[in-house]
Amino acid sequence: MPRLDSVLTLLVAIGLLLASVAGMADDKAASRDALRQMRKETLEQLYKENPQARNQIRSAAGFGVFEVAGVHILFVGGSGGRGVVKDNLTGRDTYMNMGAVAGGLGVGFQDTRTVLIFKKRKVLKDFLEQGWTFGGDARAIAQVEGKGGSVGELETPEGIIVYQLTKAGLSVKATVQGTKFWRDPDLNTK
Repeated sequence: MPRLDSVLTLLVAIGLLLASVAGMADDKAASRDALRQMRKETLEQLYKENPQARNQIRSAAGFGVFEVAGVHILFVGGSGGRGVVKDNLTGRDTYMNMGAVAGGLGVGFQDTRTVLIFKKRKVLKDFLEQGWTFGGDARAIAQVEGKGGSVGELETPEGIIVYQLTKAGLSVKATVQGTKFWRDPDLNTK
């Protein structure tokens, strides 16, 4: 069984690689514009699939939207991406990277969008200042339609609501285990 620090190192490496490949040709302003456009399109899709998400976002401390690409080959998989987090109080956008590792048998490629809704100001502030790691032991409560939420919605014990969307719509299975988020040092500078 790999040690947690080895897994996190791999996670960061995958995230940096995928984020840097995605942004190589873009300058900073174009990258920021592309992330804001991705956020707009993702939220439009989310509101169409789950109208209650609009009120969740309006009443939250803030929210983040991430584009995620991943590959899974045999027993190891990883994904990486980037996104933008909006503080609803200040209106400020913070640009971030993310990476994830996965285990288990499988082969495939995934292209998803992840929406994080921060119910509490302290959780949003910690996320923005320190980044966030959802470890292998992170517990989340999946919400099932008709029983407290909607399909594709998940809530962490810290009060972060998570939606994962695919091109086909809301994902039935949302997960954040083994995922690390951190500030993009390039996009957050002028």
